[in-house]
Amino acid sequence: MPPKLGYLILFVADMDRAVKFYRDTLGFPLKFTSPGWSEFATGETTLALHPASAQTPPGSARMGVTVSDSDAFYREMTAKGVKFPHPPEQRDFGGVRGAFVDSEGAVCTVSGA
Repeated sequence: MPPKLGYLILFVADMDRAVKFYRDTLGFPLKFTSPGWSEFATGETTLALHPASAQTPPGSARMGVTVSDSDAFYREMTAKGVKFPHPPEQRDFGGVRGAFVDSEGAVCTVSGA
């Protein structure tokens, strides 16, 4: 199964303000909110908000792809020359997540089993 666009992660300076904008102004259904991560249901792709940082300033975004087998994805992509600053690994929250760099230098998140 090919990867699918699972998340669009927007980095925000003010979580409450951003949640209000996407929920109240644009009308996206809110799945949940917290100080460190909020999600909206937008169809097959989830809009996620994450606090900004020096590495990810407010207004920047990151694509997150979902795969059925993260180990197989990692092997296939590294064989094709894709660089992974963070290979997929089990995380504290129970999922598997890593990061790769696309052809333009954008860091993309990958998650899956």
